[in-house]
Amino acid sequence: MTAFVEVSHLGRSFDVSKPWLNRVIERLPRRNLVAVSDVSFQIEEGAVYALVGESGSGKSTIGRMLAGLMTPSEGQVRVAGADLHADPSARKAAGIQMIFQDPYASLNPRWRVRRIICEPVVVAGGETAGLAERLLEQVGLSAEDAEKFPHEFSGGQRQRICIARALAANPRLIICDEPTSALDVSVQAQVLNLMSDLRDELGLTYMFISHDLTVVRHMADRIGVLYLGRLMEEATPAQLFARPRHPYTQMLLAAAPLMDGRTREIDLPKGEVPDPISPPPGCAFNPRCPFAVDLCRKERPELREFGGSRVACHRAEEIAAQSAA
Repeated sequence: MTAFVEVSHLGRSFDVSKPWLNRVIERLPRRNLVAVSDVSFQIEEGAVYALVGESGSGKSTIGRMLAGLMTPSEGQVRVAGADLHADPSARKAAGIQMIFQDPYASLNPRWRVRRIICEPVVVAGGETAGLAERLLEQVGLSAEDAEKFPHEFSGGQRQRICIARALAANPRLIICDEPTSALDVSVQAQVLNLMSDLRDELGLTYMFISHDLTVVRHMADRIGVLYLGRLMEEATPAQLFARPRHPYTQMLLAAAPLMDGRTREIDLPKGEVPDPISPPPGCAFNPRCPFAVDLCRKERPELREFGGSRVACHRAEEIAAQSAA
């Protein structure tokens, strides 16, 4: 069966060189920052696919490329069978919308809520009569809120308005770029429950970007773990949390807070995240990995099937055997 979203060998780099004259005078080469490198995954229709990783791992860059807001340097994104960046009409036909991280910055403070919600439909030339009121009630707000301005709402209410705006265009795929990270914990749960209910009610497909493993554990059908723009591991939540295969995933899980409030001692990760302008050869995680050998420093591991997961690690089998012992 063909997946609804197919991401193939996706890459994105940015030219961060100094201006041309400075390079000539100082005899400096061009410098490229590789934000995403050779990332491939699929999302089934109606599923939730989560991308997790530290800040700067490339999660938001991938999200923007899937939303059609940024063009890949290499690779391909196909949504509903259409090449998103080769066909100008593909993004509209696929029904893609995006919910951004900061509900305070993503709403125009000068517009009333009705105009904010209806704007995608107005641009498409559609009918907007009663639309804002219906969507506000669908996301748990009041129809009367359509006449208010964004500053009259709390952070959680603003994010509900952002969700209503995304729903206005009848999307099939919604890219959620850390939609709850700016909210209080109690409000996060409300917004996540709302998104889960809307998924069941409307048959939505989500790509969920987060750095919070506890959030994606209960939201996602599959989780992809990114490090320095590369996909290190992909698995279901049950597999990932019970049997993490990659040392980086193990590090992330070990550093995550315990939900029962108990304290524990862990070995802090050694080293720092490498410079993405000059990433290390071989496995990107090798400078910080306690299991790294010469092969890890020389040859980049391919993402391969192992134990129901996909993992990019030369020593995955050895590490799993050591953990079992």
